[in-house]
Amino acid sequence: MNILYFLTPKSDVAVLQNTFSLRQALEKMEACSYTALPMLDADGHYIGTLSEGDLLWHLKKRGFPDQHKIERLQISDVQRLNDNQPVRGDASMEDLLATSMDQNFVPVIDDRGVFIGIITRRSIIKYFFETQQAKE
Repeated sequence: MNILYFLTPKSDVAVLQNTFSLRQALEKMEACSYTALPMLDADGHYIGTLSEGDLLWHLKKRGFPDQHKIERLQISDVQRLNDNQPVRGDASMEDLLATSMDQNFVPVIDDRGVFIGIITRRSIIKYFFETQQAKE
């Protein structure tokens, strides 16, 4: 099966640009209610996944500066603890399933490393559940 069947396209995904300030990242996460978001560079390449925990530990190291000071801090300086590993659009279902076991979403990139969307673990589980139900 083609994994792109499960794809949520980039246009429908909340993402962070690596040029965002910490304040912009926090506001984006608050607005969409996600605890982790893909981070992209100016060319759309997937850099990694930034989580609320990454931001919290970065702020703790800096002594929890006030809201105005975090506007000057860049998310590109934040040490990320666990990046979600991406798969290419031509990956196998087995690779997708294995990758999704440890992450809530799997970033999907093209052959140039450009981010094209995500596949949620929920959509994968739903597919296998419905496939199993159809067999019964």
